[in-house]
Amino acid sequence: MRRYVTSVVMVLAGVVAASGQPVFRSGVDLVRFEVTVLDGDGEVVSGLTADDFRVEEEGREQRIAYFSRGLDLDRMPLHVGVLFDVSGSMTVDASFAKTAAIRFLRGLDFAVDMTLVEFDTQVRVSRFTQADFPRLVERLRGQEAEGMTALYDALGVYLDGAFAQDGRKLLLLYTDGADTRSRLRFSELRDLLRASDVTVYAVGFQAQRRNMAQMRQRVRLQQIAGVTGGRAYFPTSQDGLDEIYRQIRGELEARYSLGYVSTDRATDGAWREVKVSLRGGRPALDDARIRAREGYFAPYIEETGARDR
Repeated sequence: MRRYVTSVVMVLAGVVAASGQPVFRSGVDLVRFEVTVLDGDGEVVSGLTADDFRVEEEGREQRIAYFSRGLDLDRMPLHVGVLFDVSGSMTVDASFAKTAAIRFLRGLDFAVDMTLVEFDTQVRVSRFTQADFPRLVERLRGQEAEGMTALYDALGVYLDGAFAQDGRKLLLLYTDGADTRSRLRFSELRDLLRASDVTVYAVGFQAQRRNMAQMRQRVRLQQIAGVTGGRAYFPTSQDGLDEIYRQIRGELEARYSLGYVSTDRATDGAWREVKVSLRGGRPALDDARIRAREGYFAPYIEETGARDR
């Protein structure tokens, strides 16, 4: 597994080399998970404590060493990323998508910064503070839809930059879901998503797609968001966005952050499956569902002399 992940990193290094960004690296001390709890009606559950949660890594229970709930901006600053598809396939939906992005971002005035990644045949990255918000709006409004779609490469470049950010990381992805250009394969992108601590919310614009193509792209966006503990949405009108934004904002305000130091101190780079569950004792939570990452990659330290074997 370690050699496979290394090959993914090498591909990503080629993708980001042109922009001078650092190669994606993975290291773990405190293992942290963002957790959303939903009741039987799909509404977020707030007010839980660390004692309500059980965390198991590879079947072994772990001691929760860090716990926070809600935004908790003093300890967990929020970094927002926006991946915006400006390729030719978005020509019909571009105006709708831009309005959607600006509308939601305007309400996130508590975010430390916002990273905009625009992609068509190429990938372009810029970062804005809250004071720069008018420039972000101008940048979004000024892009014309053209070219091919390097969706996977854009995600890889964003994940590379987000790795160095300390705090909670929210990524909003606006696209029709099709990728026609990337060097990264989906299997490689999936491993990068699994190695990150970014939560992805995908907003898919598919009103102009054929049924079969629409289904494939919908599933792909659900996979991208799901592996991070996020969710994919598929609005058909501007009105539908209000409910989407209400749900995302509600999840942000009620999300839990759990951290632990793994009892497995091996540095072999292996994938470790993690299960976050609720302890018994609350009948009202019998039908509750949890959304969280599926696990993480352990840190990797090459053994002395390994290269000579």
